[in-house]
Formats: sequence, C-alpha cells, structure tokens
Amino acid sequence: MYVRDAKNREEVWLLDHIESMGLDETAFRSRDYVIAVDELSNEKAGFGRIRIHRVSADRDESDEPTEYCELTSIGVLEGWRGQGVGAHVIERLIEYASDEGFDTVYTLTGEGSYLAQFGFRRIDESNLPDPLQTRLESKREGVDPDAVPYALEVDRFRMPAALREAFKRAPEGDDEVSTDDAPEDFGIDPDSATYKYDTGG
Repeated sequence: MYVRDAKNREEVWLLDHIESMGLDETAFRSRDYVIAVDELSNEKAGFGRIRIHRVSADRDESDEPTEYCELTSIGVLEGWRGQGVGAHVIERLIEYASDEGFDTVYTLTGEGSYLAQFGFRRIDESNLPDPLQTRLESKREGVDPDAVPYALEVDRFRMPAALREAFKRAPEGDDEVSTDDAPEDFGIDPDSATYKYDTGG
C-alpha cells in the first residue's frame, strides 16, 4: 500500500466517491488530491485533499500569512476501512503542506476525535483566519453541519504505531481486487457511452 498524487484521469473516480460519501467537492481540482493504492492489485483504497486559501490582495501588506492550508475531503472506501489508509493519506497531505512551507494545517470537521490522534487540536472559531471562517460557514450549511475548526502545527504530527502497522498489512481480508480500469474511471457511463461529468475539458 502506498499514497501518491492523483492523476488527471482519476477526477471522475474521485468525484464519484466524494459524492457517494457525502464529502465536500467545493472548488474541485484532481491535482489537489492524493490517492492510497494497493501495489499488488492496483486497487484504489482512499483519498484526501489539501486546499490552499489565499487572502485578498488588500491584506498582503500586513504581517499575516497570505495563504492558509486546509485538509479536507478525506475518504476511505468501505472495504479498506480500519487498515490505516486514512491515516497515511493524512500523513502524505501533512508532508505536502510542510513541503509547501505551511507551518499550520487547518481542518473543519465534525469528525475531530479521529484527527486528534494525529495531534490536531480544536481551536476557537475566532482564531480561524478569515478565509476559513467563511469556509466553515459554508461547510456547515452544506455537507457537515457539525463542523468545528481544528489545527495542527505540521512539526507536531504523529502517526500512531497501530495505524502504521495496519497500513503495512493492508489489504487484510480484501479478496475482491481489480487490476483493470473501468469505463467509469475515465468518466464514461457504460450504459449510454456518454461522459458522466462536465469537467470543463
């Protein structure tokens, strides 16, 4: 099992699973995602996204950062849950944020207890940067009415040993593997031979 950057041709696969899991697809761009893949079967097991929020130009002259990093849309396919897939997706995204120069990663979720094991801590809404306060409001009105803000200093990320071991052993008990790309992976509806999504291309 490993985690890699998403490919452009996987945007329909991502959109299908984001929709089926009720996750946030706001400002969707496949290049913002990473995907966990089983190296033996080539089966995709999970995904997640880093979204960069930029502040308006009139605030650029202050000492405040001009960009903020949000961890969002973490999803693990049903047959792969409980095997450390989500944890390793999060780890890769935190590494990406650090590589891009971010000291802090924010997330807005009603599932904070899961993230706490990696070092995320709940913060007061008043401590959220402006773009993320707006984002929190829209997320509550949309896919996650219970969303609250969490933050993690990237150098304080920790991976629980049990999740690292589970990921090394994955896939456990997953007998159904597929090595072929399905038409749906390319956005083709096999029943009508038409594209399922308008992806702007």
